[in-house]
Amino acid sequence: MTEYILRFLIGGAVVSFFAVLAEMVRPKSFAGLFSAAPSIALATIGITIARHGVDYAATESRTMLFAAAGFFCYASACSWLLVHKKVRALTATAALLPVWFAVSFGLLYLVNRP
Repeated sequence: MTEYILRFLIGGAVVSFFAVLAEMVRPKSFAGLFSAAPSIALATIGITIARHGVDYAATESRTMLFAAAGFFCYASACSWLLVHKKVRALTATAALLPVWFAVSFGLLYLVNRP
């Protein structure tokens, strides 16, 4: 329970800091770069290092990178489908979820294969 409270407090503080930073950055489209997810990830990595050590945190960080790469492919595919094929947003985002999982788990498999 303490871990969740720490994560909430650290993540909230970092998110607030980046929200203020985003307000100062122009153009406003860069504000999305400072969204909540990286802040929560940084808080989680700090807590993981403190509780489980550097090696465990390195493994967890690597899986976060694979998931981020998978999300990038998913978001790119969704964007392309929405712009070029004019499908509904719900249809595109739901239909392309397997892309996210396939890229993430594919990268995990490639790195961990014997």
